Order: sequence, then C-alpha cells, then structure tokens
Amino acid sequence: METYVVEQINPEVKQRVQELRQLLRQASYAYYVQDAPIIEDAVYDQLYRELQQLETQYPELVIPDSPTQRVGEKPATQFTSVRHNIPLYSLENAFNIDELKAWNQRWRRNIETLPATEYVCELKIDGSALALTYENGILTRGATRGDGVMGEDITQNVRTIRSIPLRLNVVPERVEVRGEAFLPLEVFKQINLERQKAGETSFANPRNAAAGTLRQLDSRIVAERRLDFFAYTLHIPGRDDASIANTQWEALELLQKMGFRVNPNHKLCGSLDEVAEYYEYWDTQRLNLPYMTDGVVVKLNSFKLQEQLGFTQKFPRWAIALKYAAEEAPTRVENIAVNVGRTGALTPLAEMRPVQLAGTTVSRATLHNSDRIAQLDIRIGDTVIVRKAGEIIPEVLRVLPELRPADAKPFIMPTHCPVCGQLVVREMGEAVTRCVNASCPAILKGAIEHWVSRDALDIKGMGEKLVHQLVDKEVVHSVSDLYDLTEDKFCALERMGKKSAQKLVEAIAQSKNKPWSRVLYGLGIRHVGSVNAQLLTEKFPTVEQLAEASPTDIETVYGVGAEIAQSVYQWFRISANQILISHLQSAGLQFANSLESPAVGEGNQKFAGKIFVITGTLPTLKRDEAKALIQKAGGKVTDSVSKKTDYLVVGEDAGSKLEKAQALGIRQLSEAQLLEMDVTDC
Repeated sequence: METYVVEQINPEVKQRVQELRQLLRQASYAYYVQDAPIIEDAVYDQLYRELQQLETQYPELVIPDSPTQRVGEKPATQFTSVRHNIPLYSLENAFNIDELKAWNQRWRRNIETLPATEYVCELKIDGSALALTYENGILTRGATRGDGVMGEDITQNVRTIRSIPLRLNVVPERVEVRGEAFLPLEVFKQINLERQKAGETSFANPRNAAAGTLRQLDSRIVAERRLDFFAYTLHIPGRDDASIANTQWEALELLQKMGFRVNPNHKLCGSLDEVAEYYEYWDTQRLNLPYMTDGVVVKLNSFKLQEQLGFTQKFPRWAIALKYAAEEAPTRVENIAVNVGRTGALTPLAEMRPVQLAGTTVSRATLHNSDRIAQLDIRIGDTVIVRKAGEIIPEVLRVLPELRPADAKPFIMPTHCPVCGQLVVREMGEAVTRCVNASCPAILKGAIEHWVSRDALDIKGMGEKLVHQLVDKEVVHSVSDLYDLTEDKFCALERMGKKSAQKLVEAIAQSKNKPWSRVLYGLGIRHVGSVNAQLLTEKFPTVEQLAEASPTDIETVYGVGAEIAQSVYQWFRISANQILISHLQSAGLQFANSLESPAVGEGNQKFAGKIFVITGTLPTLKRDEAKALIQKAGGKVTDSVSKKTDYLVVGEDAGSKLEKAQALGIRQLSEAQLLEMDVTDC
C-alpha cells in the first residue's frame, strides 16, 4: 500500500493568503460597487497574481469564494441590472514576451492540425468596457461589463458619448458591439482641475474617472465630461459571425463601416516575432498618445480558430493581454537597513522581496529619512507599494496597512553611526541625520568612489569593490593616499594581478592631468555638481582665489545660488580640507586653469555668453567631450532648458528637454552643426 506524505503548509503562507484575499475583496468592492478605488489596477493585478500562485502551489488552500474563483465582480446597485446576451470574459494577463510565448504554446496544444497563424494586435485602452446592443440599426441598450454575466443598464449615459453612433450605417437585424469608453488625457486633466477648484477629490487616473463618469445618475454630467469610445469586436446573437466577417481584422473593418471608431494603431501580424516588435515599439511610443494604454491585446485573427479553442472558466484561450511593466508594484519589506553616504547622511533603505518594476528587478528602495518613515508608518513585514520613474532610485510610495502582520516591527533611526559607532546628529531645520566623524570608513569610501567617478577624475578600473578593499584594509585613509599607491600595494589585495595593478597605477597617474574643474567636482563639496564646478573655475581660475572668495563673491557666478555659495565657503574654512588640498597639490593635481584653456573673454571665444543644453546620445562625441568643446569656446552648459537657453544640442533618444525647447522656440543643433558652427553663427 502506497503512503503519501502531505506537505505541512507554512503558517506564514496561510496568513499571506488570508491577507491577500481580504485586500483584494476590499479593492473589488471599492472599485465596482462604491466607485472609490483604493489601489491602482497594476497593483491589484500583481497582488491577484501572487494569490493565484500561492493557491496553485497549495491547492488545498483554494476556497470557493476566493477572488481567484470569480469571473467578475458584483454590479453596482444604482442602475438596473441586465443580463448580457453574450458573456464578457476577462483576458488572461502576460507581463513579458516569455509569458506570451507560453500562452502561444498552450493554445497550440489544443489544436490537432496547426494552420498558418495570424495575430491581430490592438492597444489595450485603459478605460471601461461597454456592451452596446443595436436592433435594426438603432442603439437600444448600453451596459457596463459588471461581472461579465450581469451588467448595469446605462443607456442614457452611453447616448451622450458622441463617438458611439445612435444609428448604424450597416444595419444587421441585431448586433452587439463591444468596446472601451475612455477619457482623453487632456479632458482628464481639465476635469481634475475643475474638481480641485470646487474642493472635490481628484480622480486617481483616467480609468477611474471614466468608470465614475459612466455611473453618474445625471446624464448631463456624463455629456459634459466628453468620454470617447473605441470599438474592438462585434457579435450577432444566433448567427455565425463568419457570415459577416471571417477574421478579427475583417470585424474591425466592418465596425468602421458601421460608423464606429476603432483604434487606428491596430496591426495584423504574421508571426509572434512581429507581435513582440509591436509590443516593444509601443512601450515607449504610448507615452505620446492622447489617451492611456497599459498593454497590448493579442488575438488570433481567425474566427474559426477562435471557435475551436473556446474558453476556460474565465478567459478566452485565443486572446491575451500583454501588459507593460508597472511603474508601481507591491512587495514585502523584509528588513530596513541604513546606508551611510559620502556626506555622512544616514539613509534608511527598505530591503524587500525582489519584484519586477519598470523592466528591472528591484530589491531595495530608499526611505529618505526618519521623517519619511514616520509619515509612511512603515514597519518590517509590511506590504508596500514601490515606485520607479525613469532612472531614479526606487522609493516606497505607501504602505498597505490591511496586509500588516501582527508581528510587524517598527523601525527606529539609530543614534550612532552603523559603520563607525560614533554619535550621529540632526541639525536644526534639516531632515537628514548625519555621521560627522571625518574618519568614518563609510564617508571615506563614498568620497573615494566620487573622486574616481567618470565625471570627476575618471580613474578607470577603480570600482566599488576595490575601493572598499583599500579602505577596509586601511591601505588608504584619504583621497590623497591614492597617489601613494604602488603596484606592490595593489598586488597585495585580493584578486589583483600584476597587469591590473600596473594599469591602475597608470590610470591614477593620468588623473593628475584632469583640469581644475574636474578636481573641484571630485572634492565632493555639497551641492556642487559638475556644471557648477565648471562655472566656478571659470570665475576663479585658481584654488587660492576660490578659497579666499566670500559667499557674496561666489554667488555672483551664473547658476550659483546662496546655498551653494555658503557650502563652498564653509568647505574651505575646514582645516582638514585645507590639508587635503595641500596633499593633492603636492601629488601633482591641477588646481588652476591651464594656459592652453583660455578663460572667458580670451582667445577665440565664439560661444561667449551663449548657454547650451545637451540631450540624447550624440553620434561620435561623448557628453563630456561636447561639453568641453562648448566650454573651451566660452559657452556655458547647463542641465535644464529655460528661456535663457540659446541652443539645444540634440542626439538620439532625446527626451522632454527637446519638447520644452520646441515649445520655447530654442534653436536646435545636431552634433555636425555644433562642430561646423563659426563666429557668424553666434
């Protein structure tokens, strides 16, 4: 007789399943019944997927009323409930190309003879699904999706949407059209502006605004909000769709003949590779659309093939929603650590369960400071929403207290530096807690990493791990000690060969030739970036002149404000910094502008008085090289576009700076035009 061993389920798993079900039920009720969403759609999707994965792994935990066992949600009660002639199914989600391929393999296993396959790709509009019934060409009913079987009759509101025809051009006896009602972004912004002026709560996003609008009892309000509509499919009850259209592509063409708008960006693809190209193209281009889209709907084109495949309990097997990476995602905080930076600032960091966010795996996120921790009321064990926009460090946006476990631990900012053990301080009026021990290894590591970075002294081969070794083994105690390192000292370190040691010594020696502006930036003075360092060295061509300048003198430099001026002035008053400069001067570093680089007003200064901004990737020049070329000719390079900007140098993948420059009428230059410019151009 066979004996089966039942795996004991971890109590933490059971607790997590209960937490997820509770929050998902609350979120569904808030969204579908109360019209007051409490979490974003992308966050709901990921929490739902986590529950789904746990129930798949532990099927004995599945219960009939779990959110994963529902086709849809309860319809709202303000309107008359109606039964859909044909159920509205949800779409299965995929979040990357690998999951798309897995879906493709699944449906193929259900077909004995595989035909040549075509796919129709349509942008997934972020709005509210509608089912429209026409009898003899006249609109007779408009209904929300509801739970997919029962919806709400909102015909009066639907009739106010001008892109929904009240009478069809092509008139079948009875037809049901499915599509998405949505708010254009400009309209959405205007609605929120009006709500703010009226003291009302703003809508969280266009989808919520569209759903809230459709459920207005006063159809005049719906008309004022100017909803739009894209149709994406049609059904003729009791009649084979193939008698009108054989494919999804033909159905879209027929919808247009009937008088509907369909999304103009749909595409017929002959392979899965073409689908992937379409998906990747719109990942960036969707940001330029006048409406929100969060993914691509992929459908098999053939209606015959769709009919063969049919449906699962919840999804059609012949379609899938391929969603874009979320900018926000939920995850769990497993620990809160503290990082000490080169300025001594203590930054708390949430160490989290790894999560996919904006195309990357994120496991750490900044919590900024103790004030932010108190504001979030974040604890170890909490489920949080993490956000990442562009290239910034991920940050915790908010906590989901509904998922807080009973043993969640509050975090208290340390009173002593976690690296050197010295007492930390928090200055009056500052949010940042700092270690003020100049000998703190963490501060030294940060200072050296900044010194050797590309925009500073650019010492190639001097990476983070090597810097940490040098400090931990007490080989260096200051930035100036780098210039005393020999091949033998490098070879004594772990995983360091003679050839690598020789290259490092050479790179350190070459850094002595870097100009005064790079040295100033490398010193790591608070608030002094690479652009400000260049501007300061133009005004003060030697370190002695800058060290003797008053805050008022420093503030006269273009782009330098009172905060930067005071920071520079105070830095030069500290004796340890004066000693550092002396050592670096003895080592041969440049603390004055060279004669080969004339100051402003001397030599051929064809860009004198002109302000440049560089955006995108240039064909041949590195950003630093283009900046140096402009500055050598007397021009100034700043980071942001303003009315004072004279030229925008544009490379590939230019972003928002180009849009702003176009709006301000600022002249744009390619790299070639920049190189060809002569005095008359200025």
